Amino acid sequence: MSTTDTVIPAPGRGGPRRGKRGRAPWEEPGSLAGRLGKGGVIAVVLLLVIFPLYAILLTSLSDSRTVNAAGGLVLVPDGISFDAYRQIFSDTVVSRAIMVSTGVTLFGTLFSVALSVLGAYSLSRPGSFLHKPMLFSVLLMFVFFPGIIPTYLLVSSLGMKDTYLSLILPSAISAFNVVVLRAFFMNIPRELLDSARIDGAGEFRILWRIVLPLSKAVTAVVALFYAVGYWNAWFNAMLYIDDSAKWPLALILREYVVNAASLPAGTAGVAGYGHSVPPTLAIKMAIVMVAVLPALLIYPFVQRHFTKGVIIGAIKG
Repeated sequence: MSTTDTVIPAPGRGGPRRGKRGRAPWEEPGSLAGRLGKGGVIAVVLLLVIFPLYAILLTSLSDSRTVNAAGGLVLVPDGISFDAYRQIFSDTVVSRAIMVSTGVTLFGTLFSVALSVLGAYSLSRPGSFLHKPMLFSVLLMFVFFPGIIPTYLLVSSLGMKDTYLSLILPSAISAFNVVVLRAFFMNIPRELLDSARIDGAGEFRILWRIVLPLSKAVTAVVALFYAVGYWNAWFNAMLYIDDSAKWPLALILREYVVNAASLPAGTAGVAGYGHSVPPTLAIKMAIVMVAVLPALLIYPFVQRHFTKGVIIGAIKG
């Protein structure tokens, strides 16, 4: 027998049965029917995701005649009109809501990621101060969550009512994100951290110079979770914000699209451009697209970190 021949042991004798090229069964390429089935499932899922976005985008870019002829969402294009986008951006309420949501998302994400990283790093060190009680408290948050009324009374008693802090502090930290970060930090070799301590590095320097550079993937994914949460949050604004000038875009979207409320003053700005007034449905879909677009633009740059950042860290932890 030549050295290039592959020995295939019998089942139950000497290990798993190997294929023609010495690979395990799960390493063999799938059958034609299996590949076609997987491709069909992926195509159906992709269609279910893309089709609603296609209909929303096309409706937001249609004029009143096309929307009326379609009797609802437009599926066949018949010209492009940007009147709906001109109207929502000429309205000061929507423009201000976009700025509020952008500011809350940026500052809230930075604040939440900083808190989560600090908390997760301290909980990943067995000898940290109050390690077991703090870890128990974080795990307890998976089971018990404070009710709406106690949270509302606490926010009001701290003077955060009708302020932007009420949109950030009540949801500043997530127990799930802390546990995921902690699991990833615990996988970093302890010898690497001990060598840095021998060289005189403090804990903050170790975290900044060693731990965070090795945890870019999981930190990026956690930051995305926080950013999407802040951008889409409307419930805290509905509870704590009375001034409509401080409403985020998600609350404007809920009030106008879900509750069918009319846009406040400022919608007459389109007439100055010489365009016809766009239909109500087109304006609704334009607001939906403005609310969805940031997540669609950011996700492709972060999705490659999901498997490496969260899934691996959670499994190993």
